[in-house]
Amino acid sequence: MMLTLLITTYNSLSQAVYTNLKNRGYKIDITYAINKSQIIKEIEAFNPQIILCPFLKSYIPKEIYENYPTFVFHPAPRGDRGAYSLDYAVFNKVSKWGGVWLRANELYDGGDIYASGDFNMRDSYKASIYRQEIVRVATSTLNELFINIEQNKFTPQILNPIHKPFTQDMRAINWQKDSTDEIIKKINCSDSLPGVLDNICGVECYLYGVWIEDKLRGKPKEILAKRDGAICVGTIDGAIWISHLKEVGGFKLPATYVLKDRIKGVKEDRLPLLFDKSYSTFYETSVEYRDNVAYLCFNFHNGAMSTAQSVRLKYAVEYLKEHCEVLVLIGGMDFFSNGIHLNILEDSKKQGEDGWANINAMNDLIKSIIFADEIVTIASFARNAGAGGVFLGLACDFVVAKEGVVLNPHYKTLGLSGSEYHTYTLPKRVGTKRAEKLLNKCLPISVEYAKKINMIDKIFFHKDYYEQLHQFAKEKYNNDFIWNKQDYLDENQKFIESCKEKEIEIMYPEFWDKSSNFHRLRKEFVYKLCPTKTPKRLKLYNNSKSE
Repeated sequence: MMLTLLITTYNSLSQAVYTNLKNRGYKIDITYAINKSQIIKEIEAFNPQIILCPFLKSYIPKEIYENYPTFVFHPAPRGDRGAYSLDYAVFNKVSKWGGVWLRANELYDGGDIYASGDFNMRDSYKASIYRQEIVRVATSTLNELFINIEQNKFTPQILNPIHKPFTQDMRAINWQKDSTDEIIKKINCSDSLPGVLDNICGVECYLYGVWIEDKLRGKPKEILAKRDGAICVGTIDGAIWISHLKEVGGFKLPATYVLKDRIKGVKEDRLPLLFDKSYSTFYETSVEYRDNVAYLCFNFHNGAMSTAQSVRLKYAVEYLKEHCEVLVLIGGMDFFSNGIHLNILEDSKKQGEDGWANINAMNDLIKSIIFADEIVTIASFARNAGAGGVFLGLACDFVVAKEGVVLNPHYKTLGLSGSEYHTYTLPKRVGTKRAEKLLNKCLPISVEYAKKINMIDKIFFHKDYYEQLHQFAKEKYNNDFIWNKQDYLDENQKFIESCKEKEIEIMYPEFWDKSSNFHRLRKEFVYKLCPTKTPKRLKLYNNSKSE
């Protein structure tokens, strides 16, 4: 079957649908919805049998939906129409939510419904619900969608009124009246777009990443403390942490990077390297022990890892080597890892120096994992991973994943050749030729495909994933494995290190040369500049044949 994905951007939902369709063997072309004539031209050139729109923020030309069966995914249950559906759901703390595939017509979210699914709502922020539950509903209902398209079986949409815009006036925090719960609800329903507009220490900015604080107290809107880039702010009945801010016209950064000298003198409220989660507060690294296994969690915002975060994670790995037989890298709530911290580098006045420090800190972390010769290491891709984050996982002895997870094992879309020992770990698993293809094509892959090419070892179902992971992990330690690992590392240490040295030799000018494409592409990524055309790599619908 020939399908087109008509999308606004290639976000996590679009990639999840794309990889799911590739697993089915379909021929897939992607078209960015930039303008009417461009959309029509690209779609007519490919002439798909079906068009799917997993993430589309603009109207579809009637020349398209009248001539091609076109189906739009709406992240809400039957009867919900319009934008801001998930904003309202999070704000109103609904207990159940869902998503539908509906046929495009002249009505806004008014077409017949060909597939649907629902889920119990978590108490979390909007982007987290979208990246997990919404993505799962969209992909898990594709079978139903295709069967019902073939049988022309559908349910009419309930034509309720379209949502009113969820305005900044509705999101605005009244620090003198709003309770802690109300503030958290407003930030959560706005994270990651558009954020809650406020004025913090004289800076007009949007607020993201809210955490409740159990111990610290102060006046409403008073900055009480800072920690690892986040700020603690007083409320009328408690306190919260805000991890990230975005100045109007700027881009998202850790809060202390935005406020800078305006919070000079505010105390740094430190936590142990591995927080025990004995009370509610903001933290990034923690550990849980079960049997002979240590589960290392590193919940870095959007999976980006700065120099400081990479160093702290390395210290955590070094510490845990002495306290377990099996170490499992869990990653964060919404991402395993996405590699170096591009936003912090864009903000830096010494971009070359700080980029170089960041990649070397990542390499030091990965070296500590590769050469952990007295324990077994396991990467758990329960969430998506990209760029250096994929190769952080591949540094482990074993790699497991949750069904439906998407990996982006490449760097070149940002003008980087990459390091993180990838020229050792990736060919070791998939072979040199396939490694080169993955790195050069710059396309997402499913973990199902990754297992097929031996890039990962096991896939576990979404249901009971962590229990299946534990049963796998606790049985992996044995003396023979450790002795063989030690022998292998002793024999190959020089080769492994030479791989990394060659990588950073190539990367050096990518960071330090001011004319490097990395600086331009990073800026476009960080500022989320709208594309002017569909990227060429996404027009190669038949990539699956050459893999």
